[in-house]
Amino acid sequence: MIQFQTLRYYLSEHPSIVGFRWSHSQSWGNTWIFLIISITAYIILSIFLHLLLLLLFRHRRPLPLGPIPAVHSISMALISFTIFAGILLSAASEISDTRWFWRRYKTTPFQWLLCFPLGTRPSGRVFFWSYIFYLSRFLHTFRTFFTVIQRRKLSFFQLFNHSILIFMSFLWLEFSQSFQVLAIILTTFIYSVVYGYRFWTGIGLPSKCFHFVNHCQIVLLCCNVVCHVGVLLLHFLRGGCNGIGAWVLNSVLNGAILFLFLNFYVKLHLEKRKIVGAVEEAGTTLGSVKDKDI
Repeated sequence: MIQFQTLRYYLSEHPSIVGFRWSHSQSWGNTWIFLIISITAYIILSIFLHLLLLLLFRHRRPLPLGPIPAVHSISMALISFTIFAGILLSAASEISDTRWFWRRYKTTPFQWLLCFPLGTRPSGRVFFWSYIFYLSRFLHTFRTFFTVIQRRKLSFFQLFNHSILIFMSFLWLEFSQSFQVLAIILTTFIYSVVYGYRFWTGIGLPSKCFHFVNHCQIVLLCCNVVCHVGVLLLHFLRGGCNGIGAWVLNSVLNGAILFLFLNFYVKLHLEKRKIVGAVEEAGTTLGSVKDKDI
């Protein structure tokens, strides 16, 4: 019990967490200039690295990175789980502290998770963890560099997805956007599982026969779609949700990510079906040749 209280203190009751405030003078990386420069630098550096490796190495054999990807995966898994635990405890503390306010306006905790009241400012516990989540998105982009170095592949979906995740995380804080608490809870939970699986396979342990990471991403995207519908309904039924303009842009970007991912997923399964069909056809041909020889 004492250990849980200590953990709760450092994840939700620490003065730096309770007193957090998103402002240009107190938070690092919270300006539009920084956001634009960082995303642009990420895209340019990824393209430059991809072209440089294609020029230096004509072959497409994987370049070894040793334990670096595995270390990155376990680090991201631990960071994601810490954010998940922190924002979960912080949301519970916020619900407990402001329950009297919600009773006056007939608001439930679940409605608060989807729809912040108008006038909500980006300060306090949940916004502290939203800020940590925003910073962790920059660490997430290292996956692009690993893919470029190891496989010499650079996909538009990967660049777009990572850039949009950083951009949306910034919007959550800048406009105190509704739905971000639930979005961070879902995302960090899925990411802790995905990066844990990547660490598992990265150290040479057996992997699943199906596309585990892709299926986890589909679950996350579907949950986001359902929650976005809930935000829209509450916005009209409750008289408005805070940061609804940023939420509309967020919804459009999420829709673009969902479309690109489903397009990638369909192509992946079509290619897999072609490969399986080719293998079966080759096996049938080989079997008929053996029958003739016999």
